[in-house]
Amino acid sequence: MQKNKKYFGIVYNAPVTLTFALLCVAELIFQSKFSPAFRQLFIAPSRPGTEMALLFKVPAQYLRLFLHVFAHSDIEHLISNLSFLLLLGPGLEDRFGGPLLALMMLTTAFATAVINACFMSTGILGASGIVFMMILLSSYTTIDRSQIPLTFVLICILYIGNEITSLKTETASGIAALAHITGGICGSLFGFLTVPEKKTVTRRKAAPKEPPKPTE
Repeated sequence: MQKNKKYFGIVYNAPVTLTFALLCVAELIFQSKFSPAFRQLFIAPSRPGTEMALLFKVPAQYLRLFLHVFAHSDIEHLISNLSFLLLLGPGLEDRFGGPLLALMMLTTAFATAVINACFMSTGILGASGIVFMMILLSSYTTIDRSQIPLTFVLICILYIGNEITSLKTETASGIAALAHITGGICGSLFGFLTVPEKKTVTRRKAAPKEPPKPTE
């Protein structure tokens, strides 16, 4: 009887993370061929009255609330974000499942775009908001909703605290900081909401044994 042979090969181990990364690479490769109007769909809107504001009467403009996470300004920007995505994504996808992680990424993209459209005068692009969501989400490793892990607190201080100091001026770093903070808040909420509540196990008392019946 022949034994099953094990074949060595590359595995598409994290479909959501890898597909997202490939779409980001494809966008960067073909962005020079996009028309200016089509290219604008990959930039999150700015506040009303500014150059990059959302055109509410154009249905296609609403895609900007989600597509901006696939676009990057240059190869350095892309590599910086993909390094974290490919490091954190597979573990999170294995823990939460592909569909739930995809929903988290979609929600973070939407929240980041909406916050930017409310407060900033310049459009943004890039997956840094999703990166910060993953960083905060991966640090929330507790299995009890009543506990806050120290790693989560330290990550908040190191990452979110540093980003808050960048909000003083509305420069490129300030705009990115707002996206990072929004992504971090999303990751914190996802981490808390997906942790199951601690269940108390109640033991049933054993029923008293009936005395043996006398035999005749």
